[in-house]
Amino acid sequence: MNILRTDFTHDASEEVQNGADAATARCRNCGAPLRETFVDLGMSPLVQSFVPASKLDEVEYFYPLHTLVCGECKLIQLRDYVAPDHIFTEYAYFSSYSASWVSHAKAYCEMITKRLSLGPQSFAVEIAANDGYLLQHFLPLGVPVLGVEPAANVAEAAKAKGIPVVVEFFGTRLADKISRDIRKADLIIGNNVLAHVPDLNDFVDGLHDLLAPEGVLTMEFPHLERLVAENQFDTIYHEHFSYFSLLTADRVMRRHGLEIFDVQEVATHGGSLRIFAAHPGAQVCCRTPIVDTIMERERATGLDDIATLAGFRAKVEATKRNLLAVLIGIKNEGKSIVGYGAPGKGNTLLNYCGIGVDFLDYTVDKNPYKHGTYTPGMHIPVNPVEVIDVTKPDYVLILPWNLKAEIMAQMRNIQDWGGKFIVPIPTVEIVDPRT
Repeated sequence: MNILRTDFTHDASEEVQNGADAATARCRNCGAPLRETFVDLGMSPLVQSFVPASKLDEVEYFYPLHTLVCGECKLIQLRDYVAPDHIFTEYAYFSSYSASWVSHAKAYCEMITKRLSLGPQSFAVEIAANDGYLLQHFLPLGVPVLGVEPAANVAEAAKAKGIPVVVEFFGTRLADKISRDIRKADLIIGNNVLAHVPDLNDFVDGLHDLLAPEGVLTMEFPHLERLVAENQFDTIYHEHFSYFSLLTADRVMRRHGLEIFDVQEVATHGGSLRIFAAHPGAQVCCRTPIVDTIMERERATGLDDIATLAGFRAKVEATKRNLLAVLIGIKNEGKSIVGYGAPGKGNTLLNYCGIGVDFLDYTVDKNPYKHGTYTPGMHIPVNPVEVIDVTKPDYVLILPWNLKAEIMAQMRNIQDWGGKFIVPIPTVEIVDPRT
């Protein structure tokens, strides 16, 4: 495996660590200098850059995975080591391959349609619409929709479902174009996109500009509180430029003339928040008590305190050591281990912990787009799920641990040959499906 550590990435990492040249390391929300480390996961490739067999001997690019925390607004973030068009123009993640995620999206569409009394007179826009996993559920409800998706390959899957899609990155320019050519949106949806935005100010300005005067914006993102409490370090990767608490999300929204008036805690992606925002003064903008309750809880657990956030590193290192100890013990017994899934979070975990084919014979994934490729960095072969039934491994390491219930139900048949599951996060757990 050839690893290219470019001069740019090396110098950028040193500037942050030494506190030098602060003009190149500033908060993407408030512009304050970034000097404090949240956690440094070393060098890592892009987690969706799966390697075809024909390129296994070619140079592979690694970038610093060094997260920083702003001393002013407390936003946790990565520097812009990689341009978004390099990451998202062609993307290997298709949302519809997770049945539980599609079910979550369907329930949301039914809920929000009823809550906002949406109908044929309404207009809903989803930013980062992916393969149409969500907007497809509005079609039978009679709600006109538009998807915005920069990855052309997944956008084609959405179009095949009858969903109109603009293949472009979202910001003020596109917001103005949609507002002018179609209309302003009664509902704007953004699921797991806020973290993916390097130019946060232009993006949120665009949300403000596209939202109708009485419209509602809902955004879902993994909750920093859960990330810290449950050692979810594997949700950190280059596609995720920022990591939000409700406190930081509120500061970002207020900075751009939007007000969070409600929030829901949802189970997806290891624990997420769904915020509801609107223009201040809109009739719908009636602040619910849960907003202040969660903010107070975040303050009490130290999410607004630099010292508490800096303590995350020790927990991450302990999780790495514990996982490796379990895997080493299993391999020393002569047992076989394979992976289930090839998600972005899994590739962060594999690369940070140094888990390669010396531990995992292969991994599997439902997404045929990944079959026959190798995971970035560690070069573990990705096979169809059915291969597990052929090789009958002793252990299956669940890489998308947030879907462990769904996966264990699907793969319960490994009990037929005495197979067991390994769940790596929040603490290493071995699960015997026979018990």
